[in-house]
Amino acid sequence: MKYNLGHPPPHAVDMSRPAQGTEQYPVSSIAPEGNGGRECLQCSVRHLSVCSALSCDEVHALEQITVSTPVAMGTTLARAGEPRAYVYTVTEGALRLVRTLADGRRQVNGFVLPGDYLGLSGSDHHRYDIEAIADSRVCRVPTTQMRDLRQRYPHLERKLLQRACQELDAAQDNALALARLQPPERLADFLLRLAAREATLNGRSSNRVSLPMGRGDIADHLGLTMETVSRTFTKLRQQGLIALPHLNVVEILDFAELQQLANDEF
Repeated sequence: MKYNLGHPPPHAVDMSRPAQGTEQYPVSSIAPEGNGGRECLQCSVRHLSVCSALSCDEVHALEQITVSTPVAMGTTLARAGEPRAYVYTVTEGALRLVRTLADGRRQVNGFVLPGDYLGLSGSDHHRYDIEAIADSRVCRVPTTQMRDLRQRYPHLERKLLQRACQELDAAQDNALALARLQPPERLADFLLRLAAREATLNGRSSNRVSLPMGRGDIADHLGLTMETVSRTFTKLRQQGLIALPHLNVVEILDFAELQQLANDEF
């Protein structure tokens, strides 16, 4: 499970439930822009990305095979079942990983945000739909060329292994939360993880947490209904743990109490 903040949508639209008739775009319709001058060494999220394992000279090899691509909000970057032709690093915005069950229910398996890497999979096909929930940008690299790069630079392979272990730990924590925690505890845990990720991204702590995802996305990620998520936000606000100055912004007023709430069941 990936938690990060990215940049909130420019307006308070709940993108978690696509409206009927909303157009989805195949990846082939997303116009590449080359690296567009976005040199890897100057990338604002390089310290969070797997390419941070590369030296200055080695980064040049990565730039030769990387295309920086804008992904508009509402775009489907890839669909479950399609062959995995590229790996991606998110540099701006926010994506979600979605799986639709046989009965039509939707599970949001994670949020992919600046610095996150999409490509840690043993499958040759995408296991989830990858959808943009904000205007975003990704650096994409063909899977075959990324494989060659990993063979040339073992420290990049080690960085990817470290990232895979982190994702496994996060998935295990999330499974425990879904099995044991009550709605307020799940939401508290979710907000704290977002806050921690934002602090890593910005290099400083802040009590302000941006939510590029809508309430429905949060619900489908935490195994709750949207109504329960909305009531739980209200409950945390009434308890003085958070403030809600905007639909897509949460202010954490009491970190200690929120942490205690998230850890009650552990």
